[in-house]
Amino acid sequence: MKPLLLLPLLLLSAPAAFAQTQPNPETEAVQQTVRRFFEGMRRGDSTAVRATLAPGAVFHTLTTKNGQTQLRPESPSGFVKAVGTPHPQVWDERISFEKVLIDANLASVWTPYEFYLGSTFSHCGYNSFQLVKLADGWRIAHVIDTRRKEKCK
Repeated sequence: MKPLLLLPLLLLSAPAAFAQTQPNPETEAVQQTVRRFFEGMRRGDSTAVRATLAPGAVFHTLTTKNGQTQLRPESPSGFVKAVGTPHPQVWDERISFEKVLIDANLASVWTPYEFYLGSTFSHCGYNSFQLVKLADGWRIAHVIDTRRKEKCK
């Protein structure tokens, strides 16, 4: 390829490459809400956790019993209360953001995790968060997770 033709191609591709490296402010805001949820849990701060939840938030977990998958509802208010009740070990859920999808005021977040009681591994799995953007920002409307002791990630 002639050098003169290569220069315009490089110039045309530069904005696309630059755009891909810029963080999306909405994606950052969604991730920050999820981070605040887990930071509050780690600190035992029920007020911080509650502040990340939308009114009417719903929690579920998937478990396996006798080889059968079960969908089990969890109580968000019970969870918030448990977070704020003194417990001997730090609840440390270590997540990474694998996928964040946003359309208007709805976001879906997929996070693999490992959960530790203090420094002792307890279980792992994946969280799926559904967030809504309300007047005061992004809030968690639904959390569903899987739980297992092995074959993490």
